Amino acid sequence: MRYHLTLLAFAALGSAANAQDMTAGATAWSKIYAVASHPRCTNCHVGSSGRPAWDDLGFGPKRLHGMNITADDSRIGALSVPCRTCHIGAAGKNDLPHAAPQVDDAWRLPPVELAWRGKTSVEVCQQLRNPKTNDGFDVVQLVEHVRTSVFVNYGFTPGAGRNPAPGSVEELAIHLEEWGAAGMPCEDS
Repeated sequence: MRYHLTLLAFAALGSAANAQDMTAGATAWSKIYAVASHPRCTNCHVGSSGRPAWDDLGFGPKRLHGMNITADDSRIGALSVPCRTCHIGAAGKNDLPHAAPQVDDAWRLPPVELAWRGKTSVEVCQQLRNPKTNDGFDVVQLVEHVRTSVFVNYGFTPGAGRNPAPGSVEELAIHLEEWGAAGMPCEDS
């Protein structure tokens, strides 16, 4: 009898711990999605349309990038106006409002499979936890990408007159770690 009660107690503890992990993972995911769905991110994570946007970055909602920019398959706008025409691929302070943005990398849109624009929380969650649709990353590599990408960093510190993504690079990395530790849960899946 005592043996069965002990097993029941351990099962109950395991269920409570699992529920706590799932709750922590869901909370972490909601914070990750708040970043992923912010215009600072979705304006470039546009998918096969190749049309970056200027949504809510001082130009109002649902505003496509000016100059009819299309990144095509190159992701750098090679068949229209290349990103580097206006975006500067060198480190800079980005301290002048509406000046050409600068990062120490070649400007380009993320791969097509990383489209987030217009997607629900569940869609983005399922996409990010699958290496086939997230540029081949496991959660450890996603965290490393967030911490080292100049583009991700720029999203949180875009400079004067520009709306940053919510939080910070380090907060996003921590949320990704928490989400990963909880098994990368998505709503309704």
